[in-house]
Amino acid sequence: MKKKLVSVLLCAVMVSSMLYGCGSKTEEAPAADAATEETAEAEAPAEEAAAEETTEAEAAEINMFISSPEYADAINQLIAEYQKENPNITINYETTQNDYPTLLKAKLNAGECPDIFSSTSGKEIQTYLEYSYNIGSEPISESMSDAVKATMKSGEEVHGFAIKGNYFGVVYNKAIFEELGLEYPQTMSDLEAACEKISAAGYTPFTTGFAEWWVYKHVFQHFLDAAAGDGEVSELVAKFASGEAHFSDYPEIYDDFFKYVDLVVKYGDAKPLETDLAAEEAALASGKVAMVCGQGAWIEADVLKINPDIQIGFDGYPVNDNADVCKVIAGSDQALRVNKDSEVLDATLAFINWWYTSDYGKAWFKDVAGVIPPVKEAQAPDFEIIKQGDAHVAAEGAGALAVTYSTDSFHQAFGEIMQSYVAGTVDKDEACAQIEQKWVELEGSAQ
Repeated sequence: MKKKLVSVLLCAVMVSSMLYGCGSKTEEAPAADAATEETAEAEAPAEEAAAEETTEAEAAEINMFISSPEYADAINQLIAEYQKENPNITINYETTQNDYPTLLKAKLNAGECPDIFSSTSGKEIQTYLEYSYNIGSEPISESMSDAVKATMKSGEEVHGFAIKGNYFGVVYNKAIFEELGLEYPQTMSDLEAACEKISAAGYTPFTTGFAEWWVYKHVFQHFLDAAAGDGEVSELVAKFASGEAHFSDYPEIYDDFFKYVDLVVKYGDAKPLETDLAAEEAALASGKVAMVCGQGAWIEADVLKINPDIQIGFDGYPVNDNADVCKVIAGSDQALRVNKDSEVLDATLAFINWWYTSDYGKAWFKDVAGVIPPVKEAQAPDFEIIKQGDAHVAAEGAGALAVTYSTDSFHQAFGEIMQSYVAGTVDKDEACAQIEQKWVELEGSAQ
């Protein structure tokens, strides 16, 4: 997951490949030798032309447009390593975050589908199905972990792969909680009490990230999971998309979610709508902020670069006064796709297969990107969020990855409406009505 529009990152190295040939010598009469030599001379230009055509055919230029700019450096390293082994391949890499769905659709409408592009996994696998190549018979599919593959499927076909697995929850500074004698709160009442104590001690309880539309979807899914209760979250989402369900029917959303947002604004950044991902990471690393809103496992590497000594904690969202629903969420929410009509399809498939199956590619997830590997038998990095996330899931189970049941077109609209709520330009009922309307408009026809 994420910063505002970042610059286009291009990696290109072009070196011609080597062609090998072999020949044999036979014992013939002088006339035959002359004929053979004459034939060889005649064929030489044709062979040279064929060699030139082969070199050109092997060269390929892959266009890669994906979200998740927080992995830009790591992906650049991946591309550079691939080009060491494949110098005739050029990979043009472009990344952005806030306007990604809009910009992607503009490319698709213009007939400029990138060779590799990204979307949310789950429901958006269907949204972009007509553009996506089925990688189910490719080596990458066999290497993919079962949990990740499950969110990349359309029926039995596999139409996506992931940069990472993920954990979602509240990242916090353990040292602040320990200094103040606080346990991480499991209920909303305990969270309010903790915020008061943290604030009184001169620390800022929250950094929000509310400048980013996607932060709201990460928070909201925890409350949506609680609202579903013992039922399927996907079924509840379908009811909202059809107009059958309303926020006012579910106190976990109508009351608890908005109460949480209000609490974060009260005890958060002075200008919450100006705080983005980078600002959140810097705030946590400063040692002056207790909790981070709307983030997850992807921020630890960046935070440690700023402050290697920070003591990171990780837990679920206190939804209400039922501690049982305070759970972390696990899964893979982002899918990378291959353009099925790519003019360099073979080269693109070779690249992604190498990514998931080569020794470097499998080590890249841990050693370079610092993420939960989506690949079988690959080691995870030694990060606190991953270790604590694993422990929480083992002890309490994981919440459903609800963000995958809606498209990013809806999530972006949802985030923008919530930004208006935080700004005070709409009240809670107006925000609820607008979100419900967008859910039906953008998702209802797909049910």
